[in-house]
Amino acid sequence: MAVLLATAACQLTAAQTKRETMDRRVSAAIAAFQGTVRLYAKNLDTGETYGIGENEKVRTASTIKLPIMAAVFRAVTAGRASWEETITLREEDKVTGSGVLREFSDGLKLPLRDVVDMMIVVSDNTATNMVIERITADAVNAEMDRYGLAATRCMRKVLGDGKVLKDPSGFSTAGRLPENKRYGLGSTTPKEMVMLLEKLERGEVVSAAASREMIAILKRQQFKEGIGRHLEDEWVASKSGALDALRSDVALVYAPKGRVAMAVTVDDMPRVDYSPDNAGNILISNLAKMLLEGLGAMD
Repeated sequence: MAVLLATAACQLTAAQTKRETMDRRVSAAIAAFQGTVRLYAKNLDTGETYGIGENEKVRTASTIKLPIMAAVFRAVTAGRASWEETITLREEDKVTGSGVLREFSDGLKLPLRDVVDMMIVVSDNTATNMVIERITADAVNAEMDRYGLAATRCMRKVLGDGKVLKDPSGFSTAGRLPENKRYGLGSTTPKEMVMLLEKLERGEVVSAAASREMIAILKRQQFKEGIGRHLEDEWVASKSGALDALRSDVALVYAPKGRVAMAVTVDDMPRVDYSPDNAGNILISNLAKMLLEGLGAMD
């Protein structure tokens, strides 16, 4: 019995030391960074969590496309939409920023499944607007309400990037509220995004089959300059987001020592930089490694 107690005490001390080391490293990295950082992570195998400002609302940028995808899967499952139905590309939905559909001819008809894939895999802004036009932003928010994610709101369609912007349209009820204008495309909290990721991993978003399919799409996402920057591709199912002063990333990480769901948002950066080596991307990558190490997911 004494040996067992001593072993347990050593394990507890080691775990505490590991967490304290993580906390020091994370705090130092954030203190040295010019910007506001909010994050939350959970080891889905042990239940251990770590957060900084995890309940504070943040701008989503393109990470809202994950909730939008969930709402499409709900619509298809409920018979309100079909993967084989075609959506027509219109000039009014074409916007600048990530994606390629804006380069295609008006009137092009695409299957709903392809449009959703493009919305996630290459974060296509025009595809996102086509999807919101089809299912509505209010349907996205209703889907989030199913899971108790009241801070996660889709506000409107994408306006575009830079100086070439479309007029705001496609508003949800939440998006019309004056207090939500500052969030732009959408709002969430790091904790709510991790809750959504955990439900996906548990097969609880729409259905087990739908959850598996959504994770498979997230694994094909091509923008991995943040959480996935220095991780094996097969480990990461993610969705990233970018604005002039913001970088965000949410991911399920299937590391050798466990599954970790994490969400990191970096905002208020002083310099606009859309290169892969944006300071926010690098910070998110470094924080991801610290979180994985501290929560026991890897050596």
